Amino acid sequence: MTARIITRCTSSCSLYMLRCWLPIVLCSMAFAFSTATESALAAGPEGPMQRQPASGVMPATIPIASTSAQPAPSLPALAQPPARRPAYHLAERSEAAHAASAAPKLAPGQPNEHPMMPALRWAYSGLDNIEKVQDYSATLVKRERIGGKLLDYEYMFVKLRQKPFSVYMYFLAPAEIKGQEVLFVEGKNNGNMWAHTVGIKNTMFGTVSIRPDGPIAMRNQRYPLTELGILNLTRRLVEVGEKDIKYGECEVKFYEGAKINGRVCTCIEVVHPVPRRNFLFHLARIFVDKEFNLPIRYESYDWPKEQGGAPELIEEYTYLNLKLNNGFTDADFDIKNPNYKFR
Repeated sequence: MTARIITRCTSSCSLYMLRCWLPIVLCSMAFAFSTATESALAAGPEGPMQRQPASGVMPATIPIASTSAQPAPSLPALAQPPARRPAYHLAERSEAAHAASAAPKLAPGQPNEHPMMPALRWAYSGLDNIEKVQDYSATLVKRERIGGKLLDYEYMFVKLRQKPFSVYMYFLAPAEIKGQEVLFVEGKNNGNMWAHTVGIKNTMFGTVSIRPDGPIAMRNQRYPLTELGILNLTRRLVEVGEKDIKYGECEVKFYEGAKINGRVCTCIEVVHPVPRRNFLFHLARIFVDKEFNLPIRYESYDWPKEQGGAPELIEEYTYLNLKLNNGFTDADFDIKNPNYKFR
């Protein structure tokens, strides 16, 4: 730190140190790591929540999507390193049929219509259903490519309330950020979010109030915290689909019986074979949970850098252990909650 910076006033110095030392990682966009998360369990309608069982929020072993653009035929052994285990496999026909018997179905395409239209019709009808969900909790697993570099997986326990839009986030992994917390409530704190890091940096700075779209919050992030969640994901998919139907060169396939962490899904695969400025990706997959009729995973890939090469992952978001309509109260989105570590 230069002498000029050292001589600044205390507030300016604190801001400089904050930019240097506080790697708060935020996003949008969807899953789990460990069972040891007491800080992630906050007060519910009946007061502070107790530790939940491993099957409720964070199973001990979590299948994580591979960066390959090819579907995995089956789930590998759990002994394989977590960062390389695919999050889905194609289920047996009998298993998929049984799980889908009472589930909503994507409507078939009509003659001479754009191949994207069946997925768009599902999204239009699904938006109303998603907006009816009051709140949910999940373990969000995300991975993004920033500045050409594919970053490590991040695991976050998330509570989200739709109205007013409110987010509580507890970071589970990687180890250097485990224990960080972020909280945002629409219409509160002048539009800022509260956040704190861990270790010596938390001792130095404690809880800080920063802009969700500011340079600190957006470090190594593709989207601000205010765009997090399944509803925002679906809205973005609709926007992209509405642009794509203006052009050709689009292939859409539907795969029944795909699985995300044991949840039976329909996989919608969209491919743009030829790179065009109009298209944001070469290949994208949306996994729609058959029971909830909600997208619980999205992944997209860029065109190969060279002929015959593999597509490169752009981004992936997975929502694991999704629990709907928990009855969250203001206490779940309050930095004074005794189960949180804001100070």
